[in-house]
Amino acid sequence: MGISFPQGFLWGAASSAHQIEGNNVASDLWGLESRLPERSGDACDSYHRWPEDLDLVRDLGLTAYRFGVEWARVEPVEGQVSRAHLAHYRRMVEGCLERGITPIVTLHHFTSPMWFQREGGWRSGAAAGRFRAYVRAVLPILDGVPWVCTINEPNMLAMMAEAIRDGHREPGVAGAMAAPDQAMADALVAAHRAAREELGAAGLRAGWTIANQNFQAEDGAEAERDAWAWPREDQFLEAAKGDDFVGVQAYTRVRIGRQGALPVPDGARRTLTGWEFYPDALGDAVRHTAGKLPGVPILVTENGIATADDAERVEYTSAALAGLHAALAEGADVRGYLHWSLLDNYEWGSWAPTFGLVSVDRETFARDAKPSARWLGEVARSNGLRAAG
Repeated sequence: MGISFPQGFLWGAASSAHQIEGNNVASDLWGLESRLPERSGDACDSYHRWPEDLDLVRDLGLTAYRFGVEWARVEPVEGQVSRAHLAHYRRMVEGCLERGITPIVTLHHFTSPMWFQREGGWRSGAAAGRFRAYVRAVLPILDGVPWVCTINEPNMLAMMAEAIRDGHREPGVAGAMAAPDQAMADALVAAHRAAREELGAAGLRAGWTIANQNFQAEDGAEAERDAWAWPREDQFLEAAKGDDFVGVQAYTRVRIGRQGALPVPDGARRTLTGWEFYPDALGDAVRHTAGKLPGVPILVTENGIATADDAERVEYTSAALAGLHAALAEGADVRGYLHWSLLDNYEWGSWAPTFGLVSVDRETFARDAKPSARWLGEVARSNGLRAAG
């Protein structure tokens, strides 16, 4: 015996453009990478090797692939749209459809064009209009895409931007960071709504994805937890009311005491990112999101673990999926699960945290599916988990 998921449930893997494509030279992060421990460089060369990546998704037995359209490629100079890059991303959409893979497209995954940043970025006052123009330019290539993510983790984007603006980058889990600048949060909400209007008018289903931090009250600190969660997560969930779906992205938890976020407990098991090993994060995040957004379908757009031990990846993911199934049984409307990530990719300054189902040789770019990839493919083929033992 085991557990089964609903008929038509999507099983897939996720990626982001900057982390896998390579040489995203017109982006803001490319300019910042000289200050980071490692550069993205050629990344996984997926800009050229995307057919191989899609073949991997198909051959493993997965049915969905989330990938990004890179704004800095589409519009490297304000108002000048690259037809060649749009055609490239259209070929990727068609490549998915030809292989029987459901394409899930993200329009903004942390990186923006350098010109956008130089013109004031999200705080410029013109950001929503600029993002709307970019979305309008991308619309023609999205035919046949059933799920379009407008902005990836706007709460994380706003928290990181605030940390960078303050001249420091706080360590640890995103939810333990200082609250985002509210003006930037408001600008991201406005940009999301502008994008949703454009996509909806074209008959496309739109939503955004939230970094779910699983804020847990310790020692009766429920009020402090709620106050901590509002600026860092819940206001972004509130903005998703009325959306066609919302993306849940969960990895770990953040415990909140009377004075704010608490460190990972002494002796707790940790991942390569230093986060607590906490597979219950996924089920907890889905329950929280479903409670905040009744009637809005949920897509798990990211869940995974940074580990060098592939057996640990299977252990974590199996427990996370069991928790997800329990949330479904309680009534959460979840349509699919996308593992982060398909490939071992560039993790925003370092190549050390390996989240991938597939390893990538840094010299030759050769792909090698790990046992965890084949395991998840079997889960997808059977649409469920077998009982242990």
